[in-house]
Amino acid sequence: MATRSTTPAPSPARRGSPALKDATAIVGIGQTSFARRLEASEKSLACRAILAALDDAGIPPSQVDAFASYTMEETDEVEIAKSIGAGDVTFFARTGFGGGASCATIAHLATAIATGQASVGIAWRSRKRGSGPRPWRNTRTQLPTPAQWSRPYGLIRPVDEIAMLARRYMHEYGATRDHFFNVARACRLHAARNPAAVMHGRPLTHETYMTSRWISEPLCLYDNCLETDGALACVLVSADRARDCRRSPVYVHSAAQGLPAQHHGMVNYWNDDPLTGPSWTAARQLWKTADFGPADIDVAQIYDAFTPLIPLSLEGYGFCGRGEGAAFTEDGALELGGRLPLNTGGGGLSEAYVHGFNLITEGVRQLRGTSTAQVPGASTCLVTAGEGVPTSALLLRS
Repeated sequence: MATRSTTPAPSPARRGSPALKDATAIVGIGQTSFARRLEASEKSLACRAILAALDDAGIPPSQVDAFASYTMEETDEVEIAKSIGAGDVTFFARTGFGGGASCATIAHLATAIATGQASVGIAWRSRKRGSGPRPWRNTRTQLPTPAQWSRPYGLIRPVDEIAMLARRYMHEYGATRDHFFNVARACRLHAARNPAAVMHGRPLTHETYMTSRWISEPLCLYDNCLETDGALACVLVSADRARDCRRSPVYVHSAAQGLPAQHHGMVNYWNDDPLTGPSWTAARQLWKTADFGPADIDVAQIYDAFTPLIPLSLEGYGFCGRGEGAAFTEDGALELGGRLPLNTGGGGLSEAYVHGFNLITEGVRQLRGTSTAQVPGASTCLVTAGEGVPTSALLLRS
């Protein structure tokens, strides 16, 4: 059986007192409804989520002076700031690599606020993936370098690339489709408790999973995230100011990004070990300055665009040893009451796929004690962005 942790918390001598540790807090979260198709524009959805987050925090839009989002975000700071009635904006940032950017938006705002460049930050993601076009269908633009080595040979979609990693993982470490089902099942069970989840009220049985159609073998329909329209947002302020906000603060304890040497996109061809992805790089930085380690995490929100990313991430972030991520999922380990409950809102597999931003907001709900699948007494939470691409991660605490 997999061990709980092979990456101990840093020793006191290594910890230090970095400027970002607990210096900022998430004090507001907001979201729209999620669906395969929403009529509102991405701009309208973004504004609704941002205004809901500001109302949650009890902060007027005129006090917002910082924004952070994804390079893939179709809305922009100029239009959003005008539309919500923000004041003078003194910081704005965007991060690339799709789902790898989610936690980095919070990290960049935390840096800006902790260093005095801003006081009230908004991070957001608005997306119409359910009703919009698929990015890989655009054949008129020049392929990025990694894609030139894969798409002409049939690896067209992200699922095709992850399927190759999944097959190698199965071959090297004995992972099976049952292990991937454990991931899908945990997310669906948590979505069953969440009325906002797209898959609320739609149970997933082992038979349904095993007999579903292939998307890219060995990955079936239920190994893939949803295709969703929707938007989410977070409000970040300094720890001092957070004490006076409407909601209990959730502190940003540590943040990190990770881009391994010789990285080559999801397929990771040029690394000596393709199964050692960006999570390993991000994890070393994340735990280095933290006051706790993997064994101290009460609940996790781990990026789940595809089920195999969960065991790979469990290993990368130190919850188990190399090759033990699949076994870690056994015996309900990822469900409420298990060793590491994760994606308690349903995640990208069963709540909504908005490039992982809903994992951040669910982490906040857990530490507020307001999740629909609440882990009793949760006070620490790991949130991760996409494994397989240059990534980011957060440690949150109450």
